[in-house]
Amino acid sequence: MLTYARWKYFVILIVLLLSALYALPNIYPQDPSVQVTASRGAKIDPALSAQVSTMLKQGGVSPKSVELDNGNLLVRLNNPDQQIKANDVLREKLGSNYVVALNLASTVPNWLEKIGAKPMLLGLDLQGGVHFLMQVDQKAALDKRMDATAEDVRVSLRDGRVRYESVERRGANSIVATLASPADAEKARVEIAKSQPNLLLDVQGNTLTVQISEAEMQRMAVEAIEQNVGTLRNRINALGVSEPIIQRQGSDRIVVQLPGVQDTAQAKRILGATATLEYRGVVEGNPYDAVSTGTVPAGARVYYRRELGPDGKPMPVLLNKRVIASGDQLVGATSMMDPQTGTPAVSVRLNGVGGQRMFDYTTEHVGKPMAVVYIERIPEVRMVDGKEVRTTKINEEVISVANINGVFGKEFQTTGLDSSKEAADLALLLRSGSLAAPMDFIEERIVGPSLGRENIERGLTAVMYSFAFALVFFLFYYRVFGIITCLALLLNMLMLIAVMSLFNATLTLPGLAGIALTVGMSVDANVLINERIREELRLGLPPQTAIAEGYERASGTIADANLTAILAGVALFAFGTGPVKGFAVSLIVGIATSMYTAVGVSRAIATLIYGGRRKIKTIWI
Repeated sequence: MLTYARWKYFVILIVLLLSALYALPNIYPQDPSVQVTASRGAKIDPALSAQVSTMLKQGGVSPKSVELDNGNLLVRLNNPDQQIKANDVLREKLGSNYVVALNLASTVPNWLEKIGAKPMLLGLDLQGGVHFLMQVDQKAALDKRMDATAEDVRVSLRDGRVRYESVERRGANSIVATLASPADAEKARVEIAKSQPNLLLDVQGNTLTVQISEAEMQRMAVEAIEQNVGTLRNRINALGVSEPIIQRQGSDRIVVQLPGVQDTAQAKRILGATATLEYRGVVEGNPYDAVSTGTVPAGARVYYRRELGPDGKPMPVLLNKRVIASGDQLVGATSMMDPQTGTPAVSVRLNGVGGQRMFDYTTEHVGKPMAVVYIERIPEVRMVDGKEVRTTKINEEVISVANINGVFGKEFQTTGLDSSKEAADLALLLRSGSLAAPMDFIEERIVGPSLGRENIERGLTAVMYSFAFALVFFLFYYRVFGIITCLALLLNMLMLIAVMSLFNATLTLPGLAGIALTVGMSVDANVLINERIREELRLGLPPQTAIAEGYERASGTIADANLTAILAGVALFAFGTGPVKGFAVSLIVGIATSMYTAVGVSRAIATLIYGGRRKIKTIWI
């Protein structure tokens, strides 16, 4: 008998409503826009908004709106041509205190965003932008870590009062410590094992060999790449790029895709910059007098704070030329609340060398201020006499000045911060302000926005034609069951779009191909069901029984075929990169939704039409 449980109809209704709701944001187009982000302590406020509006008017640009958006200024434009023009105007007039970047602003209503309904993200091939492939110098990263480990061994021996003649590297992963006396060998082994439990130690006479295992070396290499990925992600945030893609490729490469970005020079400047941090003592004196007269106290140097002074310029500060500790010696940093004062703070942890230097300095300077200096080395390329001349521009700014409340070494807290957000930002800079290993640009591709629009139109046209051909075929060949199949296919497309939007999947041109393929595979499933029903009718079964048997017997075959396709999609996603992943995502989601609609939804509709009728002689199939 042809029956279908009522609760299954309820599930289909819920799925239909949710699919329509979460697919809805995709009908709202994005506005070409320009995003202005503050740097070097500049402010984003209504005064800047009015100033930007005036600049655009003078530059002959009529924006849709100029609005404050989460601490940034967002200028919405009418078309990409105005976007480029507005970007050029603002970049020229705002200067270095602001970062001006191209962006695409959402027009989705707030009530949809509150329930997590967002449009599908468009990949680089559909939206335009830049694609970089960067090679990480793993040898340099491992050399840096080995040098730091050698310093840690020296500190451990000094702390344990173990006399030694030398500590030097041997080979790629070994450090040899030559002790003054063989009697101290065991004590040296205990001291090093206490501070470095992951090292392999071997004692031979007065020689202690410290070796790093292959597994540990591999972990260091992976950590270097992961730190670089994190650093790049933080830097790209300064560009204001909407939904960038930063991911590992293989063992030593990083792929960076910046949809919507057309300024390649700005992107390469930020991605290729090398940043580090230094802790320096604050020297007593009036920094304004030092700047105006040019007379700087002995052993001091003038630096500038990130915050702006009353005159609207960065505030000067006198710092000691001697570096206490640098970012290369940083192990970790987390934002927190000071348990004693309840004010925002940052907990910092240094390695052995940095900890010892910090201990020595703070012992002599309790109650005095200490500064954190952020240093960025930016590569620049200039054309001189027709030849490329590569130089490096160094930006230095003081990001924090706080008092030393007590003697500390490896672990300490930086206090005197204004807010929890400032503490979180400082921890972020400390934790990932520098690259763990240098990187080179080995591939660069640019996709223009016009090509992206053409890709979207062609991809959507291909999907629409494949869908339309399937609908026409089913309507003429299977009649009533063709209508049932068309309704199931429509819900399948709706569910596919909703699921990809809900999980923030990125739609690429291969992804559109995957959707077109999904339509074809969904057609296959419905063909199997309809042909099975026709076969049961030819065997003489009553129409309702034939429908029920057709769905029951075809379901197993459909499940087996689609499961195989899903496994292939999982393999493509696991081992593929870039466009292959986009194709795999749309394929996997599409197959999963087509299985449900082809077997469950179409049967529910068929039961609604034929299940309640007692005497049926024929069905239109």
